[in-house]
Amino acid sequence: MALFIAIHFSSCSKSNNEIPTPIITDTFAKGADVGWLSQMEATGYKFYDADGTEKNCLQLLKDRGINTIRLRVFVNPSNDRTNGHCSKDETVAMALRAKNMGMRIMIDFHYSDTWADPGHQTKPAAWANHSFPLLLMDVYNHTFEVLTALKTVGVTPEWVQIGNEIPSGMLWPEGSYTNFGQLAQLLNKGYEATKAIDSSIKVVVHINNGHDNALFRWFFDNARTNNIKYDVIGLSYYPYWINSDYTASISDLQNNLNDMVSRYGKEVMVVEVGGDFTMAQNTYNMLAATITAVKNVPNHKGLGVIYWEPEGEKSWSGYQLNCWQSNGKPSTALDAFRN
Repeated sequence: MALFIAIHFSSCSKSNNEIPTPIITDTFAKGADVGWLSQMEATGYKFYDADGTEKNCLQLLKDRGINTIRLRVFVNPSNDRTNGHCSKDETVAMALRAKNMGMRIMIDFHYSDTWADPGHQTKPAAWANHSFPLLLMDVYNHTFEVLTALKTVGVTPEWVQIGNEIPSGMLWPEGSYTNFGQLAQLLNKGYEATKAIDSSIKVVVHINNGHDNALFRWFFDNARTNNIKYDVIGLSYYPYWINSDYTASISDLQNNLNDMVSRYGKEVMVVEVGGDFTMAQNTYNMLAATITAVKNVPNHKGLGVIYWEPEGEKSWSGYQLNCWQSNGKPSTALDAFRN
């Protein structure tokens, strides 16, 4: 069956140096988060195709069906190769590269100088002593500044994620989950800044443990009570981190995806997924099952699946859930995105 993709351009005025970014609809997002890529290249890491030919990593991903690139943004990061970088300028440069290869873009704001996740939501050093009203301004201004820089070079992301894995809140202690009202205000500032750039950008709110329906109901019930503004519920799904095979939790993921759509009327997306690089066939099967689960969400409300750092080969990154081989070639697990 032929696939028809509707593309339209924003009718609003553009600056002279901005190329309009097409908005692609009715296409499932098959993605890769590649925040380490620029540093891997800078340190001389080489990427190879299955036949041994050296290739651009983004091309290798695209050849395997990847059509979406997710990029994290830190505020004032260090130069540590694995825990730093991902500044505004580095993110803009990589986003432009990906966009010029026809990729769709998601930007993931951590609102920290390094990793933000359920156990780490440390304020940027420059914001450490700011009052809560100033933190609200910080979130708005940082979000607006990064997205403006992207727009200036012709990149308008399709999705923007406000905070990274935030069941415990963000910008601790002011934005902790124990003060959901203040967390809501911070998230809404990110939403408002994003929509001020382009109202068509979809705002994602993301928490971990996508198989855990009770966690998601607790968080998003609170989000509804506190009038948090967002468009998409983002989930992480890592069977590895819950010490079980995906076969034990994939039905829970499916049920949770379906429940989020019916309960809150939002679209859903697995924005992080990964499997053990030493178990390529199992990771392939897990990815295929995850893609099927998201595609099975009723009324086309399941938007896509994004692998977290497939290119982050273990000898360079130390990360077990990459999807690359020690010879610099992609793992066969990535072939799950071809279909």
